[in-house]
Amino acid sequence: MYPGKQAALHPDRPAFIMASSGETVTYAELDARSNRLAHLLRAHGLQRADHFAMYMENNSRFIETCGAGERTGLYYTCVNSFLTADELAYVVNNCEAQVLVTSRDKLAVAREALRQCPRVKRCLVVDGGAMDDPMYVDFAEAVSAYPATPVADEWLGTAMLYSSGTTGRPKGIQRPLPDNPPSEPLPLFHFLSKLWHYREDMVYLSPAPMYHSAPQAAVALTIRHGGTAIVMEHFDPEAYLALIERYRVTHSQLVPTMFSRMLKLPEAARRRHDLSSLQVAIHAAAPCPVQVKEQMIAWWGPIIDEYYGATEGLGFTACSSAEWLAHKGTVGRVLLGDLHILDESGQPCPTGTAGEIWFKTATPFVYFNDPERTALTRSADGSMSTVGDVGYVDADGFLYLTDRSTFMIISGGVNIYPQECENLLITHPKVADAAVFGVPNEDLGEEVKAVVQPLPAFRHEPGLADELMAFCAAHLSRQKCPRSIDFTDALPRLPTGKLYKKALRDTYWAGHKSRIL
Repeated sequence: MYPGKQAALHPDRPAFIMASSGETVTYAELDARSNRLAHLLRAHGLQRADHFAMYMENNSRFIETCGAGERTGLYYTCVNSFLTADELAYVVNNCEAQVLVTSRDKLAVAREALRQCPRVKRCLVVDGGAMDDPMYVDFAEAVSAYPATPVADEWLGTAMLYSSGTTGRPKGIQRPLPDNPPSEPLPLFHFLSKLWHYREDMVYLSPAPMYHSAPQAAVALTIRHGGTAIVMEHFDPEAYLALIERYRVTHSQLVPTMFSRMLKLPEAARRRHDLSSLQVAIHAAAPCPVQVKEQMIAWWGPIIDEYYGATEGLGFTACSSAEWLAHKGTVGRVLLGDLHILDESGQPCPTGTAGEIWFKTATPFVYFNDPERTALTRSADGSMSTVGDVGYVDADGFLYLTDRSTFMIISGGVNIYPQECENLLITHPKVADAAVFGVPNEDLGEEVKAVVQPLPAFRHEPGLADELMAFCAAHLSRQKCPRSIDFTDALPRLPTGKLYKKALRDTYWAGHKSRIL
């Protein structure tokens, strides 16, 4: 998100355009905006390696807020904009944020959350207008008092994003800050730029929420190269196609659910727009059904690249359309990190045999202030890490994903860990036990399913499913809530008391060769 070099070379070129409103921000404007916010952060006492957070939808201030963090040596945490107040408060407290940036649309939730966040000094509100509490200030008014020139002590900063865990509580993924000026990005950015042919005259279309690591990194790369990013406030399949034609888009990154929704458009809508400018379409975040990807390559041509890599940065695999067509279902060959497929005893699996995926880590990381959970991702000798994915490698070295040892759910490209929902359901006075896991969904890949063991007095109570779903919605962000609830007289637990969820989940995946879509 650092615009400094490009602001000098191409001050009047659009750095980004908001898709719905058409609001255009040039490189000169973006540079000045991020500088003003950088000065404000310094004025509030934030020094190199300190933290601030942002909780808002895609809007015209999102990119400059990231840019201010990148040029002040700060860690900035982009929080999922669908979280509830309690969930937001946990992340803000855990990342030790001293400033929160939010929007008018998210202000009510932010206010409730900040009652639990004593470390936060100031909340900047995009389009906030007049505020009735000195803790809260209108974003534009607050930054207008500061100069548009760089702060005297510029350092490269970076995002510290959050990934959930099997306990349900999110974990901050922290990487060491190099002693670099903001003009020198992390080495990973150079690698991705070459892989996906980023260049100065590119036009990138961003259809996803920018609190996710992939769209955030893609937009940052675009701006560092001097291209123009078109930022969708929300994804709409036909609007996406129309934007490709309107702006002559060259690059984009999507998730498989977006492919699926575009393929379901009427044929006339799919053919209505000129897509000939599109040269690179990248997808990741969730496995893509073979039939969907075949149809997309047939429609768009061999321009669809796929990659696999966790936010933790353990390793990285990728494949082109041609490689995928020769190895259908693969997520690519290793380009970063040292891949190992290990069985339950930690021994290497034979070629073609599935096991847990481990990498000798490509980039170092820790879970912020959480050495215990960091240790859980490491091998006994500390040389390898895993996020719990399961897969195998074929004779040509291509990786295939088959399952997840952690029962993580990927729904529409969003990672959901079920333990938090299970823990909540158990607290309901009519529930004796609960299991939450992913089940097949043609559009989203997976959806959240709960299987509940009611207390005997409530086993046949009408409306219990609706009551429990409303209970979840009142306490969890909508992405974590079950879409449906089934009931059972008893959940399968081992003599140790551990829930044997695999057997339960597998009944819903009957007829599928893989336990992930």
